[in-house]
Amino acid sequence: MDENIGKENDLYRQIAAYFHTYFEGLHRYAFTILKDNDDAKDAVQAVFLKLWEKRAAIDEQQSVKSYLYTAIYHYCLNVKRHEKIKEQYITTNNHTAGEFRDPLVSKEAYRRIMGGIESLPPQCKLIFTKSRFEGKKYAEIAGEMGLSVKTVEAQVGKALKILRENLPDRMTVVFILLLLQP
Repeated sequence: MDENIGKENDLYRQIAAYFHTYFEGLHRYAFTILKDNDDAKDAVQAVFLKLWEKRAAIDEQQSVKSYLYTAIYHYCLNVKRHEKIKEQYITTNNHTAGEFRDPLVSKEAYRRIMGGIESLPPQCKLIFTKSRFEGKKYAEIAGEMGLSVKTVEAQVGKALKILRENLPDRMTVVFILLLLQP
């Protein structure tokens, strides 16, 4: 058992060393693709989180640097692809964010979504609104509230899960595509 703890500590130190070594370069690379400083930081953080989740499978023979840069590239492409799909959906359906052809549908959709958000647990609701409506990044929210970034991510995930379960299918699609940022 002590051997497992020692191995886990070694992996933690190893990943921390990778973070300190590669963060700046990965951030610059992500920024060249995303053109946004906060999004680039989020990309690097997400890739290191994925590396941490896969820590047991780290192969010393494989280049971690290569893995990190490839992962950043794919993460950034996914962000750009999501933005493009959202824009195409809005254009194809003659929508602007939160605005529909039928104003009654728009008001009803807004009422349901806001009702769903109001029904969230207090901390979950606060974190979700800071993220989605105030446009704050997870790290910023974590700093303000004295929480870990992982806790903020978990609370936003919990909010999305609750909203997906409580909103009708069409409402969920509209909610995710038009009102939420990735």
